[in-house]
Amino acid sequence: MAMVVVTGKMVNGLDLDEMADVAHEMERDAAKGQVEFRVSSEWKGQLRSRTSVDSYTIGGLQVHRNFTIDADEPFELFGRNTAPNPQELLMAALNACLTERYVVAAAQRGITLQRVRVDSSSTLDLRGLFGLDPGTRPGFETLRYVARLKAIATPEQLHDLHEAVARTSPNFFSLTRPVKVFARLVVD
Repeated sequence: MAMVVVTGKMVNGLDLDEMADVAHEMERDAAKGQVEFRVSSEWKGQLRSRTSVDSYTIGGLQVHRNFTIDADEPFELFGRNTAPNPQELLMAALNACLTERYVVAAAQRGITLQRVRVDSSSTLDLRGLFGLDPGTRPGFETLRYVARLKAIATPEQLHDLHEAVARTSPNFFSLTRPVKVFARLVVD
């Protein structure tokens, strides 16, 4: 496990000097800023799946991790209601990424946060999912989120923070712009 060493000014639990040092290293060597995330998901019966997070690579260095994420559908959608469904996990991933970005971007601006809450919602038309109407898309058409911030800052500073988060959140970026997805089938 990595040890966190506090070297400078702390804002929102983050060491600004340490963050600046990491950013400086990436400026000097772009390869140090390259991160590859990997997950594996396996069917666990009915509509349940379990995703494993075993490692990721940062700057060419593999870092081992050990997490699982379960997914299921509610009873009304033929699941057993044992875990969030994939759409809820997608929104949770967006919310978590936005929350992290609010904390980091606020710290970089010297803004002390007292509360961050992100609420998201979307509507899915099941006719697309079940292939009942070829004109109905199987995914979200729109996704809404509301960020609620309480901070020691002016409304203008928080508006600037909000815009910066939308520009720098990887999940916001991935959901709001086309992402190339390369699919391959392996038959066992």
